[in-house]
Amino acid sequence: MTDDVKPGSIGRGEPLKGAHLTVTSKSFTEQLILGSIMGIAFEAAGAEVIDRTGIQGSIGSREAVRKGDADAGYEYTGTAWITYLGNSKPIPDPREQWEAVRKDDARNGVTWLQPAELNNTYALAMNQENARKYGTKTLSDVAELAKSDPGAASLCVEVEFANRADGLPGMQKAYGMNVPARDITQMDTGIIYTQAAKGSCTYGEVYTTDGRINSMNLAVMDDDRKFFPNYNAAPMINTNTLKEWPAIADVLDPVTAKLDNAVARKLNAKVDVDGEDPHQVALDWMVEEGFVKE
Repeated sequence: MTDDVKPGSIGRGEPLKGAHLTVTSKSFTEQLILGSIMGIAFEAAGAEVIDRTGIQGSIGSREAVRKGDADAGYEYTGTAWITYLGNSKPIPDPREQWEAVRKDDARNGVTWLQPAELNNTYALAMNQENARKYGTKTLSDVAELAKSDPGAASLCVEVEFANRADGLPGMQKAYGMNVPARDITQMDTGIIYTQAAKGSCTYGEVYTTDGRINSMNLAVMDDDRKFFPNYNAAPMINTNTLKEWPAIADVLDPVTAKLDNAVARKLNAKVDVDGEDPHQVALDWMVEEGFVKE
């Protein structure tokens, strides 16, 4: 990263001067923004930063941090608990979920810093016309609709969601929901939002922090049985890196504390709706918040 940034409210005294830090992320919009935010914070604190954001899939960026090929990235507590640490049941309380992840992942050489309020979990959403037509507000309502009018509760979902224990199979089991296979269409993430907005499928699988929810005026169903895990974003740091550069925590904690779902939807929309560059969106936000100066 080659941003010409100086310390604002973070990075004063350049406590990371002399550090060479590699930042990673997954390849979707929010992750690209979060990876850039982290890298910019490190730059302001004096570090030289190598940008390895945009790695395909969940495992790649995680393994890079665990093995030491990368030093840090924002990850989600629910993903770590279920996908990386092999647990089947999420912990309902967000703080307890983070604490459990932090404790268990320590043995893998990964240290988790303080979590954000930003909770990028799954949801089902529909357009306003269908919301008025069917009147569903919760996932329990969707399950009832699937029983009373099976053809009405059609779903558009990602391939990964269709096969994950914390995705469609688990959701259907938890809610006693039985949507026939013929009414479930698997497709790429971006297309799901447009198809749900058009009403091609009644419900689309969405992420709760996605900017397209607001821009397309989608109605999100409440997870009234709290099935979906908490996916709070938090920095995962290679433990050896953190031992060498403990100031990383002081640099990142104030930034993470500002990240919530409203901020995420706003920043994500700048990329997914307005077509802006993720890194520039991250930089503009860091400057607006006073974390760094240009």
